[in-house]
Amino acid sequence: MAENLGVVRIADDVVALIAGLTASKAKGIASMSGGITEGWAKRVSGKNLTKGVTVEVGSVETAIDLKVIVEYGIPIDEVCRNLQYEVKEAIELMTGLHVVEVNIKVEGVEFKQEETDTSANTPRLR
Repeated sequence: MAENLGVVRIADDVVALIAGLTASKAKGIASMSGGITEGWAKRVSGKNLTKGVTVEVGSVETAIDLKVIVEYGIPIDEVCRNLQYEVKEAIELMTGLHVVEVNIKVEGVEFKQEETDTSANTPRLR
């Protein structure tokens, strides 16, 4: 006989944190982009792990919006499709919620800085 023990509700911040951590580790993602307003709000509150992540969480399903900066030289469409899959899998596995959509907005491309020879800038001892 099944008992009703109560309701389990997963907070928006928990889903946003899972999505943000997954995105930050995804291949081809340089960083998350929160925009100017969100960036300031996150710096003040100290919650940088969910920068660029917006979620809507219902009782059985969720939708995620991500704003990202991609690495230069990797096909953007491939990076985004992989990111959608990885975020969906992580959230469904960890929360049991059904992910109905993972929307990604690419807000920039990051170019890797080539390491320069620092010996040219180092003063020589005489």
